[in-house]
Amino acid sequence: MDERGETGEAGGGGMDPATEMFVTHRNLLFTVAYEMLGSAADAEDVLQETWLRWMKVDLDQVRDQRAYLVRITTRRALDRLRALSRRKEEYVGSWLPEPLLTTPDVAEDVELAESVSMALMIVLETLSPTERAVFVLREAFGFSHDEIAAAVGKNPAAVRQIAHRARTHVDARRPREEVTPRQTRAVLESFQRAFETSDLQGLLDILAPDVVLISDGGGIKQAAPWPITGAGKVARFIVGGLGKAQVALTSVHSLVNGSPAIVLSVNGEVDGVIAVRVEDERISGLYYVRNPEKLTRIASETPLSLS
Repeated sequence: MDERGETGEAGGGGMDPATEMFVTHRNLLFTVAYEMLGSAADAEDVLQETWLRWMKVDLDQVRDQRAYLVRITTRRALDRLRALSRRKEEYVGSWLPEPLLTTPDVAEDVELAESVSMALMIVLETLSPTERAVFVLREAFGFSHDEIAAAVGKNPAAVRQIAHRARTHVDARRPREEVTPRQTRAVLESFQRAFETSDLQGLLDILAPDVVLISDGGGIKQAAPWPITGAGKVARFIVGGLGKAQVALTSVHSLVNGSPAIVLSVNGEVDGVIAVRVEDERISGLYYVRNPEKLTRIASETPLSLS
């Protein structure tokens, strides 16, 4: 099974029931793993492990095959998330989720777009692995407490407490208002004009006073080693650094993680992705991913699903 769900079967005899069920729910399983991990590469590894485990299951003994697949994926993702947490401690500079080029239908699905948005994914980084799994399965995918309990190895009462605690934590940190793609695009266009012309005042006009810029170069590309806070500091960083790059940057609008974003390129090669958090018609969060190992999903669209 490759990362696009192809089995490589020969003979044209069709898929066996187990393979057909896995392929049918592959986009759902990838979305579960990605929302838990923030890494498409790790999500693909989880799906490979899920596939191998699924091939050993006696389907006649499984009442709800979709729920069973999600359970396997969740357990594998939890194991990987704990390992990933240790890797992040050794990561050079700030860590941001791996951006995904997404299809227009993701942006049109308000719940899906919000669940994979960079702003929310960054908030999810502040949860423990179990809290994140419970939150994702309950809030994004609508699984019952009993189903989640089976997936994370807790009893339903404990899951209810974890779900309440995780939601309270996230609600205190997530964007306060719903912003439409059109509103985000309008703010991005203003930011792009100021960015491309190194217009300091133009940047100050579009940045919220308490804006936070987080950039991720992974120790491979130059980036701010820590978050920069405040409109003045962020604007000066952009004008003094990004706005005066020694190479010819081109910027285009794309749909990344279900929301409008800017993709920066140098000589036709993707150099970075800028995603934003918009509140009160201003940018309150700037997320700039430059680590080339995290830009492999910008060349082609990644299908996502909540069902």
